[in-house]
Amino acid sequence: MADDIAKAAPFDVRYLYLSGGIADGAGPCAKCDTGCTAAGTSCANSGPGCAWWGCWQYDKDPPGAYARNFVQKAKADGQIPMLTYYMLLQASGVAEGAAEVTKANDATFMARYYADWRFVVQQVGSDVAFLHLEPDFWGYAQQVNDDPAKIPAAVASANATDCGSLPNTIAGMGQCLIAMSKKYAPNAKVSLHGSGWATKFDVLLNKDPTFDVAGHADKLGKFLAAAGPNADFVVIDAADRDAAWYESQGQNRWWDATNATLPNFTQAFAWAKALGESAKKPVFWWQLPVGNMSLPNQNEKWKDNRVDYFLTHMNEVAAAHGVGAAFGSGMGGQTNPSTDGGNLVNKVKAYASGGGQAACP
Repeated sequence: MADDIAKAAPFDVRYLYLSGGIADGAGPCAKCDTGCTAAGTSCANSGPGCAWWGCWQYDKDPPGAYARNFVQKAKADGQIPMLTYYMLLQASGVAEGAAEVTKANDATFMARYYADWRFVVQQVGSDVAFLHLEPDFWGYAQQVNDDPAKIPAAVASANATDCGSLPNTIAGMGQCLIAMSKKYAPNAKVSLHGSGWATKFDVLLNKDPTFDVAGHADKLGKFLAAAGPNADFVVIDAADRDAAWYESQGQNRWWDATNATLPNFTQAFAWAKALGESAKKPVFWWQLPVGNMSLPNQNEKWKDNRVDYFLTHMNEVAAAHGVGAAFGSGMGGQTNPSTDGGNLVNKVKAYASGGGQAACP
C-alpha cells in the first residue's frame, strides 16, 4: 500500500511482505554497500539488486532499515505494522510444496534461516507489531502429515542459541519461530498461517452443502495448535488474486454475496469460526483481494466482491472470531489500493464513520 493511500483512510494495520531470499553466508550482512550478496548477487545499489530484504534501501544505511523504517513509519501514522515473512520457499530455491517441508530439515540452510528471522524481529524490538509467519508453508506441511510432531525439521540442531531445547520437528520449528519472536520483539503478536486447502481440499471453494466444513477446520486448528501453541492469533486468507482475474483464466472462484449458493461468505466465516475454536486463537483475515464490481476487468483493475462484503458485514467477521482484516494484492497485475478507483479508501472511511472499532494489539 502506497503511503498516500495508507494516510487517506483510518487504517489500523499496514502490512509489508518480506520475501525473496536471505543473505549469503552464516548470517545477516554487516553492511550493504560492500561485501554483501544474496544468491551471489551484490546488494550494493550499483548492482542489479539483490534478493535479501535487509538491503532494500539506500546501501549506506545499516542493513534492516527497510523493515525498521516501515515499523517506525506505521507507528508514527498511528497504525500497527504487520510483517509477513514469506521466506523459506524463495530462499531455499526448491519447488513449492513438499520440497519446502523437506528443506526445513536441512540444518545448514535452517541455521541461516533462523539467523535471518532473528534479524527481522530485532528490527521490531520493543515496538508493537503483528508478525505473520510463512503463508502456505504450514499448509504444505500438514499435507505431509496431520501431526507436525512427526515431520522432521532442523530446530535445536540449527538454532541452539534460541531453541536448543525444542524438538527437531515441524512442531518444534513453529514453536522456535514464535519463541524467537517473543524473545526479541516482546510487544509483538505472532501468528502462523492457516490455509483453507491444508487438509487437501480447498474448503473456501466448496460447493457441496453436505461437506464437513467444521471438521476440516478442526483438523487445521489442531495442526496449528501443535505447531504454534504460544501463537497469539491465526492469519487466514481468502484468495491471492481477484475473482474476475481467475474467471479470465477459466476458473470460477467467486463467493456468492447473497449467500444463496456455494461457495459463499457464510461458509467462509463458518470455517473461520470453527478454526479459531479448534486452535483456540482469534483469526485475522489477510491479503483480501482489492477488486470491486465497478472495475473494467483489465490489468490491475479486476472485479471482486470481498472489500464491499467484508466492510459492510464486519459483524459477521467478528462473530466468526475475526479480530481484523487487511486488504492487498497477492500477485502483480491484480487490483491494488492505488488502482481500485478509491473504493477501499471510501469503504474504510464509511465503516469507521459508522462506528467501526479500531484494531488493538
